[in-house]
Amino acid sequence: MITLHDVWKSYGTKEHQTHVLKGIDLQIAEGDFVVILGASGSGKSTLLHVLSGLERIDQGTITYGTQSLHTMNDAQLTKFRRDHVGFIFQQYYLLPHLSVEKNVRMGADLAANSEYRDLLSAVGLATKAHKRPADLSGGEQQRVAIARALAKHPDVLFLDEPTGALDEEMGRQILRCISDMHKQYGCTVIMVTHNQNIAEMAHTIIHMNSGQIRSITHQTTVKTADEIGW
Repeated sequence: MITLHDVWKSYGTKEHQTHVLKGIDLQIAEGDFVVILGASGSGKSTLLHVLSGLERIDQGTITYGTQSLHTMNDAQLTKFRRDHVGFIFQQYYLLPHLSVEKNVRMGADLAANSEYRDLLSAVGLATKAHKRPADLSGGEQQRVAIARALAKHPDVLFLDEPTGALDEEMGRQILRCISDMHKQYGCTVIMVTHNQNIAEMAHTIIHMNSGQIRSITHQTTVKTADEIGW
């Protein structure tokens, strides 16, 4: 269980401070598929960053079971992210001089995972293991990023607009892959998106506005990547 209580986050100086998160209270169950929605500036990406330990909060508490992120020092946060968290962003952040397999192996090495090659098959890239990122389409590069993140065996997979740079066909392909990986590996998935249709795939939908959670919806029936609108 991930628990946030009275979480505040601001940017800027004391004289010119902008409050981005304003007293967030939230619980996320282990193995959940969560989508965070909100307009630009609503605080959804900042919420993702503090949830994942990429940024520190100003006030409040964030706990993963018995672990408290808000009390960790920099070295402890780095270890926490390495051992428990996977990231997928709108930009792929692949190393251009490494092959597909070696990019994925980077994530696997962090978890001493010798079976990472199975992930290449799972994301449909086994035949392109020796290609470099420049030889792949955008959708294929994003699938490499997914495989690299999952090769760490993360407890929580964070995704920030993973389909934002893709067309509909590639976007659906990536969402299909994410859904399949969630079912296969059972990690908690937390995704930020501006596409409200994607929320129909989630078990939990969080709506944000002006740095606050306005509503949380739990769905018992979800749609597949092929069933949602675009």
